[in-house]
Amino acid sequence: MTRNTPKAIIVIFGATGDLANRKLYPSLYRLYRNGKLSGNFAVVGVARRPLTNEEFRNNVKDSIAVFKDDLIDHEEFASHFHYNPFDAQHLSHYHDLDAFITKLDKIHDAGGNRLFYMAMAPNFFGPIAANLKSQGLTDNKGWSRLVIEKPFGRNFDTAQQLNEQIGQTFSEEQIYRIDHYLGKQMIQNIEIVRFANAMFEPLWNNQYIANVQITSSEILGVEERGRYYDESGALRDMVQNHILQMISLLAMEPPAKLHPDEVRYEKAKVLRSLRPLDESNVDQYFVRGQYGDGKMNGVQVDSYRSSNGVAENSNTETFVAGKFMIDNFRWAGVPFYIRTGKRMAKKSTEIVVQFKDLPINLYKDKGNVIDPNLLVIRVQPDEGITMHLNAKKTDYETLSTPITMHYDKSIAEEVESPEAYEVLLNDCLNGDSTSFVHSEEVSLSWNFVDQISKAWAAKKADFPNYASGTNGPKAADELLAADGFHWWDID
Repeated sequence: MTRNTPKAIIVIFGATGDLANRKLYPSLYRLYRNGKLSGNFAVVGVARRPLTNEEFRNNVKDSIAVFKDDLIDHEEFASHFHYNPFDAQHLSHYHDLDAFITKLDKIHDAGGNRLFYMAMAPNFFGPIAANLKSQGLTDNKGWSRLVIEKPFGRNFDTAQQLNEQIGQTFSEEQIYRIDHYLGKQMIQNIEIVRFANAMFEPLWNNQYIANVQITSSEILGVEERGRYYDESGALRDMVQNHILQMISLLAMEPPAKLHPDEVRYEKAKVLRSLRPLDESNVDQYFVRGQYGDGKMNGVQVDSYRSSNGVAENSNTETFVAGKFMIDNFRWAGVPFYIRTGKRMAKKSTEIVVQFKDLPINLYKDKGNVIDPNLLVIRVQPDEGITMHLNAKKTDYETLSTPITMHYDKSIAEEVESPEAYEVLLNDCLNGDSTSFVHSEEVSLSWNFVDQISKAWAAKKADFPNYASGTNGPKAADELLAADGFHWWDID
């Protein structure tokens, strides 16, 4: 897709919140610094809190204070930011906002383009979107786009309701559902590795791949998010969105071309091919866990149930391990294992593709160490790709030993790696929806996950079942052992 430096008025609902200050303002600054955002833009900060323009701009400057760029004037950048006190329930405020945007559009020569970013609670998405239309804010001469954050509903029914609400104002082509994992460099590298390397794509099927493992582990607990998290849990917070998006990218068929519609069509096909579950067989495929007390780096930490806002007998999972089976021609018989949790042994997001052993390996004699070939994609904290191979040992005998070939992104590329929100904001402004979630993907993923939620809600778990600082409950290891595999904990 050919990209020009975009012009737009960016309206951020929830402009005084944590997301805006930690992610959005720094990302906009980096785009501006790197020449991806022209001077023909303005940001309208919308929130209920009464602030002056000066106070708002000081907040913005505080959020970008970490950047010490002599060539970029923070004052000049902040001059593009304007504050607009706003109550979403008062229709007169929408008229005032529309007039304010129109005024700024003329000042900044923004081309009549409007990007509405919902950096706030999901229950506001539908009503605000409806009012934007009814009060004429989408009747502008340029393009209009809506950006919304997860969660995209709490289950299939609420997701459908949300899609219907915002769909009455914005077409699917105008809606950008952000899953920040899709903006991470190594997640976007999955497509490059698969479709730009002749050595991988011919082997990317059930004839050559034994299993695929996805691990997304955190060392932190729920911290101050206990009340929210106790209503969500790891299944809704991680599996329904981030994990299933990674699976769909790993398993999808090559798209006809690199066009948003083609890529998202192939991803949806994967989700439609997931082996369906019901309450009777969920325990055969999925394991849940909740962390107890333990030690992290030698420091004693409390259990999940001791967290602020968490019920003392909470049935909410902080860990999920599972086995997804994709019943199509390419992947029949290949398990996709996932695990994600809080208060685990290390912070890491990585993908391990384990290839099958050779039918006859001439070097499986006494004295040889033959490990499976692995392709490891490290998403965070250390971005990179590693291939695990077998080669001759340095001695006088014909013996083999495992070796690795490693690409470390931080060393190989001297340029600063773009942050996920920076990448996704750039895509939004340029009208590229490839790395955003389509409504069909949302519906399909909720339809699958809801069956697990129902089964777990109907049965009280024996929690806590793993200590803080470990890799989850023993049942997660047994899930793979039953198939003759084990988790690859790559250091």
